[in-house]
Amino acid sequence: MIPAAEDLGQVVGIVAACEARGVPRSPRYRRRQQPAPERAAVERPASIRVLSAEEQATGRTLLNRPRFQDSTPREVSATLLDEGRYLCAWRTMDRILAEQDEVRERRDQLRRPNSTKPELLATAPKQLWSWDITKLKGPTTWTSYSLYVLLDVFSRSVVGWLIAEGESAALAVELSAATCRTEGIEPGQLTVHADRGSSMTSKPVAQLLADLGVTKSHSRP
Repeated sequence: MIPAAEDLGQVVGIVAACEARGVPRSPRYRRRQQPAPERAAVERPASIRVLSAEEQATGRTLLNRPRFQDSTPREVSATLLDEGRYLCAWRTMDRILAEQDEVRERRDQLRRPNSTKPELLATAPKQLWSWDITKLKGPTTWTSYSLYVLLDVFSRSVVGWLIAEGESAALAVELSAATCRTEGIEPGQLTVHADRGSSMTSKPVAQLLADLGVTKSHSRP
């Protein structure tokens, strides 16, 4: 704002002065606003109810005794009160355990490492196949067909398929044998993975794969 409007505002008011001079009022208001002074950081005194390090150690030792290993902090606090003893509030007990990462089973138990999940890996075609049977809707109500599909995991190509009126171990054997012959599978070359459907786990299929030297895998991975 120009000084003339500033001086005039002291006489007739800032609104009238700005209108008379044709200048906005916002710069005048911004200059009048002073930044709030920063407050100096003040340390709050520690509460007199805070447990000392010795008291916290005593509480932790008490909570980990065999007597209270299976009890929650709330149960421990209630038991101590019944005995006429008071250590601290049960929430404080819970915080003491949390600080030591003991909010869990506190008894000494055997902790086994996480086992590695099995994994099948294909680095080239004709190493790993996966097969399944899918239901296809038929032309009329309550009719369906079974689609048998053998898929090469590496190339993602369908190496064999068959459509039938239902699931059959005999058809699964026929499809597997024909596909292995067509693809020229040698003993020990291929692994076939499938779920645990009745056809996949049937004895005829298992016997055929064993005769062809094909390793079978089910469910996992």
